[in-house]
Amino acid sequence: MDADVLVAGAGPTGLLLANELQLAGARVLVLERMPQRTGQSKALNLQPRTAEMLQLRGWLDAALGRAMATLPAGHFAGLPLDYTVFDTPFPYQVGIPQARVEEFLEDRLTGHGVPVLRGHELLDLAQDDQGVTATVAGPDGRRTLRARYLVGADGGHSTVRKRLGAAFPGRDGRVSAVVADAVLEGEAGTEWRLPELEPDENGVCFLLPLGDGLYRLVLGGPAQQGAERTAPVTEEEIRAGLRLHHGDTVRLRELRWASRFTDASRQVERYRHGRVLLAGDAAHIHNPSGGQGLNLGMQDAFNLGWKLAADLAGWASPGLLDTYHDERHPVGAMVLENARAQGVLGVPDPDVRVLRGVFAELLATPEANRRIAGMISGLDIRYPIAGEPEHPLLGGRLPRIELRSGRGLLLWSAGRADLAGAVAPWADRVDCAVGAATRDGADLSVLVRPDGYVCWVAEGAAGQPKDALHRWFGEPARA
Repeated sequence: MDADVLVAGAGPTGLLLANELQLAGARVLVLERMPQRTGQSKALNLQPRTAEMLQLRGWLDAALGRAMATLPAGHFAGLPLDYTVFDTPFPYQVGIPQARVEEFLEDRLTGHGVPVLRGHELLDLAQDDQGVTATVAGPDGRRTLRARYLVGADGGHSTVRKRLGAAFPGRDGRVSAVVADAVLEGEAGTEWRLPELEPDENGVCFLLPLGDGLYRLVLGGPAQQGAERTAPVTEEEIRAGLRLHHGDTVRLRELRWASRFTDASRQVERYRHGRVLLAGDAAHIHNPSGGQGLNLGMQDAFNLGWKLAADLAGWASPGLLDTYHDERHPVGAMVLENARAQGVLGVPDPDVRVLRGVFAELLATPEANRRIAGMISGLDIRYPIAGEPEHPLLGGRLPRIELRSGRGLLLWSAGRADLAGAVAPWADRVDCAVGAATRDGADLSVLVRPDGYVCWVAEGAAGQPKDALHRWFGEPARA
């Protein structure tokens, strides 16, 4: 084997996954078709749950050091959401271009000796009971690489997905727009803010400063509809859009990068195909409403990484790797649904503007805000983890903890020192400490998976974590 895992794609999803695998001791190779980083801004934010994930590993500071700003709220189709209603150290969005996320993840990866093979394009793959053989074209020609698993994190046009022949149901795009990095002059504004997405008969034109006169521009109007997805975006098209929305107050000086996108919505039926798995945009595509795409992919990687590492290490319980699909597919489906709903609220129609007004009033109520803000931020995710007795914390995240080792954690309340002995046979994969969680004034003992989600809860002196330890951490290394 050339590696335990081949990761196709050096975007945020693939790089985060590779970091997780490296932390667990797996041998990883990352294949990236592009010969070098593009520097294109692309996605622009980390939602609260993504920030929490990076903080779990002690990696968030590296991201914050490259961030542009923080946005004190989220949004649903441009309508503001309040994140402060959640127990989280990050009740805001971190404003950071995707290029900088990729930069710090790749720097960490290569600093630990994991290569990112740039200029290497995956052409084909074949799998058997023992592993996957990938045919790769690189600077020195074609060669084959062999690994126990392959993960396709190679974007919406994923070669891995196509070579698998994986079904990708959904619908084609119906609305088109342009996204660009452009150097502007004039009165374009200098502060980060929530997107202004209420359209008029001319569509939308949103500008966000990236520093030194560079702006993210999103342009969607009549001129963009019907354009071929691969048609080049011209400077004149950008200038015409700026004139339409800003008159002579904003002018284009330089077009650094531009691309077309649509509101196409698709999701693979299965995230796992034997020894090949799909994550990020390779598994799901949707319009960028709400700023969810980069975050959804990184959360896929965080869910998958420790499970794949457990399988490679030989201690994964039967079916553990399949829970990646079971847990993440419903989350992806929910994001696709809410993104489509947000797309409807962006249609330039008088009746839709009335509907936006109704939604704005609804989102001003605590119940509606909490429901939608939890969905967009990722803070409401609760995986279907069974337990006896059932408890509201089961399957949900446990905030304000650190799991820098990438291992599980058993926290026990006062009087439950017996739990240290209970977890001792799993000491090679679960840490333990005194430091109870609380809920409604009650001290709780909890078992937390490596991704920060609670898989066992006990109140007082009752309950033992043995079944949960077997389920999530396999057979013990010693009796």
